[in-house]
Amino acid sequence: MSRLPFFYGWIMLPAVMLVTICTSPGQTYGISVFNPYIQQSLGLSSAELSGAYMIGTVLASLPLFWVGALMDRHGPRRVLIGVVVLFGLTCIGMRYVSGLGSLFLVFFFLRFLGQGSMSMLARNALAMWFERRLGFASGVSNIGMAVAVGTVPALGFALVEAYGWRGAYEVFGIGIWVLLIPLVVLVFRDRPEDLGQELDGGMINRGEGGSERFGYDFTIDQVLRTRSYWIAVVCMASWSMSGTGAQFHIVSIFAERGLGSGPVAAMFSLYALMMACARMGGGMLADRVALNGLMAASVFCQGVGLAALNVVPASLLPYFYAAVFAMGSGLLMAVSETIWVRYYGRAHLGKIRGSVSTIGVAASGVGPFLLGVGHDVFGSFSQVLWACSSLCVPLSLLGLWATAPNRPE
Repeated sequence: MSRLPFFYGWIMLPAVMLVTICTSPGQTYGISVFNPYIQQSLGLSSAELSGAYMIGTVLASLPLFWVGALMDRHGPRRVLIGVVVLFGLTCIGMRYVSGLGSLFLVFFFLRFLGQGSMSMLARNALAMWFERRLGFASGVSNIGMAVAVGTVPALGFALVEAYGWRGAYEVFGIGIWVLLIPLVVLVFRDRPEDLGQELDGGMINRGEGGSERFGYDFTIDQVLRTRSYWIAVVCMASWSMSGTGAQFHIVSIFAERGLGSGPVAAMFSLYALMMACARMGGGMLADRVALNGLMAASVFCQGVGLAALNVVPASLLPYFYAAVFAMGSGLLMAVSETIWVRYYGRAHLGKIRGSVSTIGVAASGVGPFLLGVGHDVFGSFSQVLWACSSLCVPLSLLGLWATAPNRPE
């Protein structure tokens, strides 16, 4: 019997949304605001800057499996408290960056703690409270990321103007501590069972959806032996690599098409709005439509968006790209937020999500570097964009094969 007159999952939902927003200083869209200032201040070449970012990101992906294992053992709340403290400290530490070596170190911790650990723990925390309604809850939560994409870059520019790039990151770090430490300590709870409640507030029906359909939680070894795990990981890594690569270089890509900062700003604003709608709609679809179909559609949208950067008329490009990429992103997030708990259960969700995040974060570090190298070799982004777009066709068909696994014998 619940000791509360309401389902506490609806309190966890906005709390998770705020944590997601506060990962921004470790996300590509947050870091990219500071890149020109960092490069000029430290006297770095583009290759040195992107190389430090890539190596830092790839190495940052490696410990995420163990962060997930800690979550399985101690719950998301305890682990998240430590991550928040360290992430704020890392942002403040940006003030003391003096060269390539210290920049690499800060990039490592920004990506490991912000993009990797905080994002993963927030998503896992939500999955502990919802099952049948997880798609809807994740869609609402992901509106926070859309808000962040639309506002954090502008906030970053304003803070740089007021305090310089070092001071701006220091403000981010202090703000993260002020907002998140009380929130996680006082509001976060690990599981509905801790409060005498059930998944979805008691709305779960045995025999419908996810691991409840099986009454079984997969171990990590069993997960790694399923076809659907590897298909989903490959499709999501494709998004991380190509999508992050395009986002990291989007100003230069638009410049090749004759578009300046105005169209780029318009694209980001429209993208944020469309992403909020797409992630909400994608989350609702995830509660009603087969996840393998949504995954295939998301990869197809990615391919169309990458091709559009080469072929859509420049006057329409910001709007077409924003709409198609936002649609694909919304569908992908709906899948990534729901597939692991529904296919494999909650008991080992931290390890499962940790293994997925390791590959995804590493891919997001490689993508910008590959596009940059391709540009240096060919003198244009066009050839690499065509290659990435072409790969999306077989990957979207492969995604259809990522059906729910049978219970292991």
